[in-house]
Amino acid sequence: MIISVIGGGDPPPEAEVLAEEVGRELAKRGAMVACGGLGGVMAAVCRGAKSAGGTTIGILPGVDHNTANQWVDIPICTGIGYARNSIVVLTGHAVIAVDGAYGTLSEIGHALGSDIPVIGLETWRLSLNGTADGRIIRAGSPVEAVEKALEAARERDEARRR
Repeated sequence: MIISVIGGGDPPPEAEVLAEEVGRELAKRGAMVACGGLGGVMAAVCRGAKSAGGTTIGILPGVDHNTANQWVDIPICTGIGYARNSIVVLTGHAVIAVDGAYGTLSEIGHALGSDIPVIGLETWRLSLNGTADGRIIRAGSPVEAVEKALEAARERDEARRR
């Protein structure tokens, strides 16, 4: 199972703490982490996953493997800049969004547009024509976010097999 974790490259310290715990919890449950491979939330989730013996995948915007953060096991160079955001979310069976800037918002849009479940942990809230859009599944803690992501991923996989 691969879970994509998205979030900003320059988040507040609290978001990095949340992301690191998300990575640790995913690894404890045997899930691989996919992310954008750079700093901020991406580095924190990889650091957390590695601390619990997990495997990390970094989908990089450029062509240099050396730009990946030090906790990325599998760097994938795309050479396509921010267009890689769709690859980041399509790699996962579900997505956990932690905090986030506009790049994170675009990733949320790509995931929801592809019917990939998105779990939100201190991230964007969406509305459509002034009405709240509840498609981001809210979580109050990293453990809850991981549990909800794994459950949503399993449900999606089962539905696709039918």
